Amino acid sequence: MPPTIDPAATAWLLVSTALVLLMTPALAIFYGGMVRSTGVLNMLMMSFISIPLVTVVWLVLGYSLAFGADAGGGLIGDLAHAGMAGIDPGTVHETSHGGVPELLFATFQLTFAVLTVALVSGAIADRAKFSGWMVFVPLWALVVYVPIAHWVWGPDGWLMSFGALDYAGGLVVEIASGSSALALALVLGPRVGFKIDAMRPHNLPFVLLGAGLLWFGWFGFNAGSALAADGIAAAIFLNTLVAGCLGMLGWLAVEQVRDGRPTTFGAASGVVAGLVAITPSCGSVNTLGAVAVGLAAGVTCSFAVGWKHKAGYDDSLDVVGVHFVGGVVGTLLIGLLAHRVMTGGVEGLLFGGGAAQLGKQVVGVLAVATYAFGVTYALGTAVAKVIGFRVSREDETAGIDFALHAETAYAEGVHGHSPRRLGEG
Repeated sequence: MPPTIDPAATAWLLVSTALVLLMTPALAIFYGGMVRSTGVLNMLMMSFISIPLVTVVWLVLGYSLAFGADAGGGLIGDLAHAGMAGIDPGTVHETSHGGVPELLFATFQLTFAVLTVALVSGAIADRAKFSGWMVFVPLWALVVYVPIAHWVWGPDGWLMSFGALDYAGGLVVEIASGSSALALALVLGPRVGFKIDAMRPHNLPFVLLGAGLLWFGWFGFNAGSALAADGIAAAIFLNTLVAGCLGMLGWLAVEQVRDGRPTTFGAASGVVAGLVAITPSCGSVNTLGAVAVGLAAGVTCSFAVGWKHKAGYDDSLDVVGVHFVGGVVGTLLIGLLAHRVMTGGVEGLLFGGGAAQLGKQVVGVLAVATYAFGVTYALGTAVAKVIGFRVSREDETAGIDFALHAETAYAEGVHGHSPRRLGEG
């Protein structure tokens, strides 16, 4: 008997899809508060422009290549659904509970792809040409995100078949974006004044607001991936809340011991670190496991964000230190803490993971990180050589918002500094 649409699951997935879409504007606010006042509009635009660009790529080719039948070797899907061919409102994506409309499942997965490429933008804040970013986004979505999504989540993807676990995007979203962010930061080089000027966030209330909205959206990100409205989704929902809480507490504890005072910026960063780490493991650990994952991520990532100053790469908004490192922490801890694997209502017991599962997680991390870094570096280099990917030193120093968009975020300037106006300088 063919699967039928489950109304409850469909309703929950509709809500979850909206929540995940909200995460990209939330990221724009989060990142926008972290940059200097002269680059906030550009930072917002880099996230917002990702929505239409990735949507077009996803509908034309991306969904079919990521979730279509395997075209060979578990590396990429076929083109049977290119342009959403063969999918109509009655087409069902099968789950253990029956099914959800495939159009809705495709849209849900689209919101993940949009957010992932938007995450990369944080590494090149304050110095990237908007035109270069617009060329980079659809190409990256097609040649980096789509193949990795097929490997990990495609029914016949090679990492899926191998047994590497990633419930909601530790490999596909966090590690792919984090390693790509490092590659792109190396291609563009450091900002003017890196390691000399303070470059502090210009609007901490924006940072906290963005973090709060990201946390809100993350419930759709993780619990929505259950594709059902049931106890499994509820358990994942709680794991997501717990990990965000412990991520914040872990980061603030490090700041208190190391610096003598906790900060609002640390609180926001800690929440995101905990959420990043629970993303791959939310369906594999119990509540106590979520405590351990969130705490480990908060503590580890609070130290990792300082690596860029020692290594010399300028990851402007700490995409590597939070998303890559947090993604690695959560992905590997599956091998140590896995209690159950929850997939579409089917629960299989693991009881502590084990060396074999840990080995599979390590392979997944290495494969995704290596591929994403290498392809992104090549793609970024090509964009830089063909159309240019970095603004001039003069435009970067004067303010990237005005140089690229002929606008400024604050009509009266910030901290007493008046922005340039059209026709000036």
